Amino acid sequence: MAEKITMGTNGILNVPNNPIIPFIQGDGIGPDIWSASVRVFNAAIEKAYNGEKKIEWKEVVAGERAFNETGSWMPEETMQAFKDYLLSIKGPLTTPVGGGIRSLNVALRQELDLYVCLRPVHYFEGTPSPMRHPEKVEMVIFRENTEDIYAGIEFMTGTPEAKKMLDFLVNEMGVKKIRFPETTSFGVKPVSKDGTERLVRAALLYTIENKLPSLTIVHKGNIMKFTEGAFKNWAYELAETEFADKVYTWNQWEKTKKENGEAVANEEMKTAVANGKIIVKDCIADNFLQQAMLAPQDYSVVATLNLNGDYISDALAAQVGGIGIAPGANINYNTGHAVFEATHGTAPRFANTNTMNPSSVILSGVMMLEYMGWKEAANIITNAVGKAIQTKKVTVDFYNLMEGATLLNTSEFADEVIANL
Repeated sequence: MAEKITMGTNGILNVPNNPIIPFIQGDGIGPDIWSASVRVFNAAIEKAYNGEKKIEWKEVVAGERAFNETGSWMPEETMQAFKDYLLSIKGPLTTPVGGGIRSLNVALRQELDLYVCLRPVHYFEGTPSPMRHPEKVEMVIFRENTEDIYAGIEFMTGTPEAKKMLDFLVNEMGVKKIRFPETTSFGVKPVSKDGTERLVRAALLYTIENKLPSLTIVHKGNIMKFTEGAFKNWAYELAETEFADKVYTWNQWEKTKKENGEAVANEEMKTAVANGKIIVKDCIADNFLQQAMLAPQDYSVVATLNLNGDYISDALAAQVGGIGIAPGANINYNTGHAVFEATHGTAPRFANTNTMNPSSVILSGVMMLEYMGWKEAANIITNAVGKAIQTKKVTVDFYNLMEGATLLNTSEFADEVIANL
């Protein structure tokens, strides 16, 4: 009998053998890539567990299709299903233009408090890449998902709200650096200690569980000292207090260097690494984007704020084959709620053509299976996708960049992945 996934009092998901999981096909190319992906999921679960486990898929709607059918971009029934069943998976959604919800994805993240946007970046051998050594890019991005610029606190120039903000800043806060006050729009960038700590805690737990060597705090604290700079400081404080026996931070290295010299500090760090401690370091955002090109092997897990994370995730995805195969998840590790999703757009020009690459949804499903603890099914899908790419049996996006490749449509690519299981 199909049952709901629940969160246990111990903070661990209770996943039945026949869980009910809501899904949204998505708009544009969504139906094509979903129908291919769900066949892969079902085949892998059958293969891994010999029929002992099976997902009961529950369709819900959002986006353009929902608007056409119900008059709502995000029907209450859909939001309620995402709340009730904890885990869900979705294709790309159209965002309304010229009013209404700013972004359906942002609305979901805010409503369910999905404070981590998790974006693993992995290179599959043979994937076309602009990098000389894309195999060195192996990172997991923990992007804060509910604060920063994406909080949506904005006021358009010429509105009473913008005038009130201007008056407050100039007359009450003594701000003198607004260059063109009469034509300025305003945005507010909230960054909290609580929001920082829960993100960094999740990132450190992931780093420890997966035995990865480092966590890098990416920030722009050299300029935004009380938001991005505070994010860095709070991250170090949390690492050094809650994870003191498991980490060694650059802060500690700097302190030892100041008190005892660089040679002693370096020896201390070597000892920490030899004892299996995680190195917690930081990098200014613009420098990180450079270092991710020049020395990606130096980074494993990254914790960063919302806007930085948006840029970084897509830039890293481009290094290993593009956003078309990049998976993503939005997670609240406290409540268990998680939405797994294709990270690309709806590509309406290619809707119903059965030509696009379904790998972003397939690999997001892999993340979902891992989150459920069904790692056997997750692993065989990852290997099967890798084999399809390695043998050059690919969709048009990769076919155009490979020599000697076999062109497959969306459903044929799913067939190939299933055959590789």
